[in-house]
Amino acid sequence: MANGKINVAVENIFPLIKKFLYSDHEIFLRELISNATDAISKLKHLSSVGEVKGEIGDPRIEVKIDKKNKKIHIIDQGVGMTTEEVNKYINEVAFSGAEEFLEKYKDNTQDSGIIGHFGLGFYSAFMVAEKVEIITQSHQNTPTAHWTCDGSPEYTLEEAEKRERGTEIILHIAKDSKEFLEEARIRELLNKYNKFMPFPIKFGTKEETLPLPDDAKEDAKPDTKTVDNIINITDPAWTKTPSDLKEDDYKSFYRELYPMQFEEPLFNIHLNVDYPFNLTGILYFPKIQNDLNLQKDKIQLYQNQVFVTDNVEGIVPEFLTLLRGVIDSPDIPLNVSRSYLQADGAVKKISNYITRKVADKLSSLFKKDRKGFEEKWNDIKVVIEYGMLTEDKFYEKADKFMLYPNTDGEYLTYGELEAAIKDTHTDKDGKLVFLYASNVEEQHQYIETAKDKGYKVLLLDSPIIAHLIQKLEGDKDKVAFTRVDGDAVENLIKKDEATVSKMSNEEKESLKPLIEAVVPGEKYTIQLEAMDSNGLPFVLTQPEFMRRMKEMQNTGGGMMGAFPEMFTLLVNTNHELVEQILQTKTAKKRERLIRQSLDLAKLSQNLLKGEELTAFLKRSVDLIK
Repeated sequence: MANGKINVAVENIFPLIKKFLYSDHEIFLRELISNATDAISKLKHLSSVGEVKGEIGDPRIEVKIDKKNKKIHIIDQGVGMTTEEVNKYINEVAFSGAEEFLEKYKDNTQDSGIIGHFGLGFYSAFMVAEKVEIITQSHQNTPTAHWTCDGSPEYTLEEAEKRERGTEIILHIAKDSKEFLEEARIRELLNKYNKFMPFPIKFGTKEETLPLPDDAKEDAKPDTKTVDNIINITDPAWTKTPSDLKEDDYKSFYRELYPMQFEEPLFNIHLNVDYPFNLTGILYFPKIQNDLNLQKDKIQLYQNQVFVTDNVEGIVPEFLTLLRGVIDSPDIPLNVSRSYLQADGAVKKISNYITRKVADKLSSLFKKDRKGFEEKWNDIKVVIEYGMLTEDKFYEKADKFMLYPNTDGEYLTYGELEAAIKDTHTDKDGKLVFLYASNVEEQHQYIETAKDKGYKVLLLDSPIIAHLIQKLEGDKDKVAFTRVDGDAVENLIKKDEATVSKMSNEEKESLKPLIEAVVPGEKYTIQLEAMDSNGLPFVLTQPEFMRRMKEMQNTGGGMMGAFPEMFTLLVNTNHELVEQILQTKTAKKRERLIRQSLDLAKLSQNLLKGEELTAFLKRSVDLIK
């Protein structure tokens, strides 16, 4: 029997803190199972190079709860440790077992799958345990080692009896960590961190129904048998090559990741690269609604099949955090700050690779099946627009498959759109003007007016479209986007020479002050225009710049400060109601007609609410009477 003090070398304290400073106590189980997986990986590798003789079977890991005695057991059938190795890797926390192992076998460890740093992660056990035991039998058939420590530098190390190769960790759970003695809590952690570990993990048993024999009677009840409950999938889809998977395999894996998600993903992107970094994974495009905030944190990050986090900002480009799926890489540094991640060279390469793969996939879908791409557009446009805003390299590629739908149901690329309207949609300054609507229902009147004049109206309705339009106007030559109910539309509409005012200049001069006397000047700029007599008497438009700045501000951008509500009030001098306003001799009746016309204009823009709406309804009833 040996007694001693654990040696934590001062010069190695900082790597220890950097890699294994955990804020969550639950992480202990992840670390201990990762170490157990490490031990099996080592055994398999040693067997493959002939250093372990004979059959090693199908090694696995078992987790057991002994609630009565307040213990948790983690048992593996891996490589095990000799007494000397326990001293080296556990007592002298100046070494890293996995690093030394990889160095020793560096010429043939491409597939060894070593996860962690055995010895370092082990000490996370003391976050939940008041005492920890290790009983370990090396593959070298040396005497079994039994190590015990109560969390102080004091330990005991003695020989023990253990017939099977491998290691058993026994945690004597502390009073403040009793939650980890509950079966439901441990099952939750196993499902969270270890659902896709590469070796079987047993946790208890379950009843399995046996199939009935062919000659069974109609009322026969099937027999059951008790079997080991294996909680993990050892070969998840992302560990396989794309050629080995069918579409149903990808959909089945999606349901494994998101069992409460009932909608199928639109398509997937399989990531698989081993140079200049290692990265595997599968990303799914779900049906994405227009709410950006509700969609994030659905991508899971793994390191050699061990779950790490679902907060992948800094590793995955920001616009792709709207996607779902898995990425797995041993080359991503863990337990470090976001600023460190953003500066890390490997992480930058991984981020750029993922961006390129997503762009290439979208480009391929567009070229191979444009109709199918158009059908998916409303579900994927937010990701593409977000990517064009935030990633210059993605912007360059996306310019070829970014679609601009119009209110007639057509989907055009920028080049196609430019060619279609270049002869008809220019303003007095020679700029190509793209008319667009953001809500077909609310802007129906304006859309129809523009279409009657022969203009095409785009339908751009995502929450970030104002930001993207700003970027497009800066990048494209002599291009302007104008919302169909914006004041700049008049630069186009007024080009139509067919609409001539029925009102003389003298009548116009008389009319304007009558309207100004009723309509508040601080909110409305009155402008007399000859328009279609079948339209509304008054039409509201808003300055394009101000409206766009407000939209950008609402989605986290644009200028700071509150923007005042300001509108241009277009008075249709060809409308008979406007003529009636001019001819009415009674001031009270004229005021009522002006207010009614203004409220109709506001109603058409969904701006009439509260007391104003109530007053409008009452006035409408009085006018009908």
